[in-house]
Amino acid sequence: MNDILNCKQLEKVFNEGSIHTQVLKGIDLSVKKGEQIAIIGSSGSGKSTLLHILGGLDKPSHGQVLVNNIDIHALSETKRCQLRNKTLGFVYQLHHLLPEFSVFENVCMPLMLSKIPKTQVCERAEKVLNRVGLSHRLDHKLSEISGGERQRTAIARALVTNPLCVLADEPTGNLDNKTAESVYELMLELNQVYQTSFIIVTHDMQLAKRMDRILTLDNGLLSSEK
Repeated sequence: MNDILNCKQLEKVFNEGSIHTQVLKGIDLSVKKGEQIAIIGSSGSGKSTLLHILGGLDKPSHGQVLVNNIDIHALSETKRCQLRNKTLGFVYQLHHLLPEFSVFENVCMPLMLSKIPKTQVCERAEKVLNRVGLSHRLDHKLSEISGGERQRTAIARALVTNPLCVLADEPTGNLDNKTAESVYELMLELNQVYQTSFIIVTHDMQLAKRMDRILTLDNGLLSSEK
């Protein structure tokens, strides 16, 4: 199995005047094709920071992140965005959806950037929205749906491109048990059919225990739980 994502000696230091806070302290991580990994840890331990660096949304102070054997932080902003769009899916803690667009349009957006024919864009967006239980909300604006429905929209947007790897920050945090189970089943389906890898930051131990590996981030370092 090939590594979809690999990071070496990853460090992150935040500087505020004379105060230097090191959040990540030399993290090594390899993610195989089709592997599902949960990252747990206390609030403020740097889990979201790690996820953002792995996805090329933030830069490390030291170290390297390889996505599909390409150093994502050595690329120009344009090339980095293109690589992210082709290979990675993101589920953010605060959604980052576009309020001026409908649920359907938000989910279509990553595919439209990939220049896929419009008929295929619509088909794939409708399929994934139906899978997360939002087929009745396609034309609704974000102001017209609940927080949980926005989370499901964000998950659908992350999964619609069938990415090699999905980086998810608390993907089931605002969902009821039934919807959370549906989301997990969708992740499992993508994992089995397309060998999609998942790196999930979560406090949901029920979800974490269903992953292939559980890693704990503590004091800037990752350790294996099983």
